Amino acid sequence: MDELRIDSHKLIYHVDRVSDWLKGKDIYPLFLDVSPTSACNHRCVFCGLDFAHKPVFLSKAVMAGMIKDAGRHGVKSIMYAGEGEPLLHKDLADIIGMTKKNNIDAALNTNGVLMNRAFLEKSLPNLVWIRVSIDAGTPKTYARMHGGRPGDLERVLENLKAAVKLKKKERYSVTIGTQFLLLKENAREAVMLAAILKKIGVDYLIIKPYSKHPLSANDAGTELDYTKMLSLGEELEKYSGGGFKVIFRKETMEKRFKPKTYDRCLGAPFWAYISATGDMYPCHTFLGVKEYSFGDLNKSSFSSIWKGKKRKKVMRYFNTKMDAGKCRELCRLDSINRYLWQLKHPHPHVNFI
Repeated sequence: MDELRIDSHKLIYHVDRVSDWLKGKDIYPLFLDVSPTSACNHRCVFCGLDFAHKPVFLSKAVMAGMIKDAGRHGVKSIMYAGEGEPLLHKDLADIIGMTKKNNIDAALNTNGVLMNRAFLEKSLPNLVWIRVSIDAGTPKTYARMHGGRPGDLERVLENLKAAVKLKKKERYSVTIGTQFLLLKENAREAVMLAAILKKIGVDYLIIKPYSKHPLSANDAGTELDYTKMLSLGEELEKYSGGGFKVIFRKETMEKRFKPKTYDRCLGAPFWAYISATGDMYPCHTFLGVKEYSFGDLNKSSFSSIWKGKKRKKVMRYFNTKMDAGKCRELCRLDSINRYLWQLKHPHPHVNFI
């Protein structure tokens, strides 16, 4: 069972915000996906944002202002991930600390190579979760998948051991997770990795499918038929237990070649993407496409951008003309959109509960 609802959505826990949206109110988002930098120390063969890798860093001052403003307006969570490797940002630990001080849940997606002891000691008490991408079980395959430096896999595993040890010693509540993007090149090593991670003591391993970004040059698994790989989930489930869970995203894999059940992206008001350049977008599918940028945090505040004319114009397009069927497959808003579409278009028998 996926208690974390990683293969589903969590909008059901935010009834008040959903109710305001249904009433037509201009709500603030619940979640922000923030890119501290577009620089990256890896060149993954499956990276969806490969086109955006540049040595650009969002300043600490800009992020501090954004975090404070977002906290005042009801933003509940921020995930630090984005176009590059967030740990390349020298101020990330301080930024995570600011996030918690402003009553916003903070999380981190990372390749884990730079997740050293100094960072862990400063950040673990301030994070709700960390998720490390590990897409192989052997150094050879890892090097081919991630395009990093020799010894990177070993460094990541040692960093995870240190994180687990520190968490247990200090009794931190942070969840330490990992994820594995399933492709034909690494499928045989998923079980091997699960065994390694269970021994280390991380909380979970997610097995996720490939989703191509419209602007990405990578084409790692566009034609992959995941329905032929579902038996792997049963094999991996044997490793769940003793505080470790394998989350095999079967539901998402099965949806890949099925038509969307909604015509518009209704989930956009509940989240936003902030790029390393400071531009705010509906999501990273539109990253770099200026006509979809709500505004620039280097020039305007978070709240003024969110309430601004540019965002309202983009949202009018989303609500009236956008064809969600042509949008990115397996979008992270897919489950939310299916849920919201049902709320907006109920069946006439819904009162017969």
